[in-house]
Amino acid sequence: MKTVLVIEDKEIVRDAIQDWLEEEGFQAVGASNGTLGIRLAQEQVPDLILCDILMPGTDGYAVLTDLRQNPVTATIPFIFLSVKGTKADVRYGMELGRRRLFDEALYCQRVD
Repeated sequence: MKTVLVIEDKEIVRDAIQDWLEEEGFQAVGASNGTLGIRLAQEQVPDLILCDILMPGTDGYAVLTDLRQNPVTATIPFIFLSVKGTKADVRYGMELGRRRLFDEALYCQRVD
């Protein structure tokens, strides 16, 4: 089973994403802040990381930068989840090495 680490400070958003991932057959691990997310990524080496950009303390950009400097986590696919999606934000994330940027609102509504 593939493991996805969800790093998101808003509990309701994190829980919704984790529930959705589990319904789709993934093992979902949650982290409530960037510092915990970095630690979990190093300990569990997930198959994918979904990470919010705007978080208190260690933000998503710092998480990505830290993980890319560690050989154990440097190649884990990384996708930003955020409401912060200006062209400048997208370019900056690409420069840091992230794969994609998804608007969190996509995960806050379920369409049946």
